[in-house]
Amino acid sequence: MKFGPVAPKEAVGATVVHSIRLGSLILKKGTLIGPVEALTLEAAGIKDVVVARLELEDISEDVAAAEIAAAIAGDGVHIDRAFTGRANLFAELAGVLVVNKDAVDGVNRLDEAITLATLSAYKPVVPGEMIATIKIIPFAVAKSVRDLALAAAKQPLVSVAPYRIRKVGVISTTLPGLAAKVIDKTLKLTNERLAPAGATTVIERRVPHEHAALARAFEEVLIGGAEMVIVFGASAIADRRDVIPAALEAIGGRIEHFGMPVDPGNLLLIGEARGYPVLGAPGCARSPKQNGFDRVLMRLLAGLPVPREDITGMGVGGLLMEIVARPQPREERLHPVHELARRQPFEPHERPEQILS
Repeated sequence: MKFGPVAPKEAVGATVVHSIRLGSLILKKGTLIGPVEALTLEAAGIKDVVVARLELEDISEDVAAAEIAAAIAGDGVHIDRAFTGRANLFAELAGVLVVNKDAVDGVNRLDEAITLATLSAYKPVVPGEMIATIKIIPFAVAKSVRDLALAAAKQPLVSVAPYRIRKVGVISTTLPGLAAKVIDKTLKLTNERLAPAGATTVIERRVPHEHAALARAFEEVLIGGAEMVIVFGASAIADRRDVIPAALEAIGGRIEHFGMPVDPGNLLLIGEARGYPVLGAPGCARSPKQNGFDRVLMRLLAGLPVPREDITGMGVGGLLMEIVARPQPREERLHPVHELARRQPFEPHERPEQILS
């Protein structure tokens, strides 16, 4: 692509690089200069105009953006008409965004002329939400660079996985001291989490926090038509041999992974029983605040697997907002005497016993 200042008569067929406003003359950036525009520029006394001119081996920014967008778009994606070198991609349906990160990185490393940005992988999206954008930086790219980008997108790079699971079974275990209203609130909040996916609780059981009782509850919700089972324990899972994982294995289920590097959410259990996903919810799943439970739930509702390597890869960015009411805060609290020592020396009006109180 040729780029630089030329006389107006030599600019015919080229593209204006910078907008020109001179009285009634307005030529916006990206305007293709024709004979009329060239004469108007000369009449206005403009000696030089900065333009970009495509050569035989070039392809225009809009054409390149549109072609690359079409190549990277998978199922559930709508592409808007390319304009000023940009093509935006939108979700056509509700679901979870699937992104091939390595391939996206590969496209962005091909040439500085091509950029591809997406939302975070596995983000829940709604119809009409922008999920990605292709932007061609200059006014044109070499066809060879365009071809490399198309080759990098042999398979779709971005797609939307629609929600597939609609029927969820919820089991709550009970212990003395756990109020029924806590379970009621948890069930209500869970249905609110399920609603964007078009899912709902179709069967619920409340049983003692015991291995045998929980195993029977598993059987009942699976026979009752649940496509996913969520267990809220009255006591958090402490080990793979604890009540919830043991009951899962007792019915022939399988523990796929226990624990995750997301906080809140460390004590999450992912399993499977008779082909259906099972979640042992961490205690923070009783809160409406985002936690590790949310990062897994929506993926499973969309029928996407959450393998161990994905869970163990959530550590960067996995430290979420502190829950104030948490019984054991992450930040160590100093003993009052240590806090007192840290505040030495005292202000003249303070006495040590006042600070300790």
